[in-house]
Amino acid sequence: MEDILVPIVVVPTIFIGLPWIILHYITRWKTAATLTNDDEALLEELYQLAKRLDDRMDTVERLVSADHPEFQPARIGRDDEDDTATLRQFGAQLESKGRTIR
Repeated sequence: MEDILVPIVVVPTIFIGLPWIILHYITRWKTAATLTNDDEALLEELYQLAKRLDDRMDTVERLVSADHPEFQPARIGRDDEDDTATLRQFGAQLESKGRTIR
């Protein structure tokens, strides 16, 4: 009886069970690597927040330097093209999707 039962359990496990498990986790891995609509909305919100905070920092630095001429801004690469290129690229992607940037 054991001689018949072992192949009946082993063959389906090898040819059905293992491929199903492998394909299941491959599918999970691929869906986890994509951005959902919620992720895109969060990125857009964070981008807008970063732009507003950057504008506020510029304003604060301008006010402080007006009061104290010896003040040197501590930010590195202020309004530098290399620093803002990634933000501009992201902004262009958002605009191409029809979302507005404030």
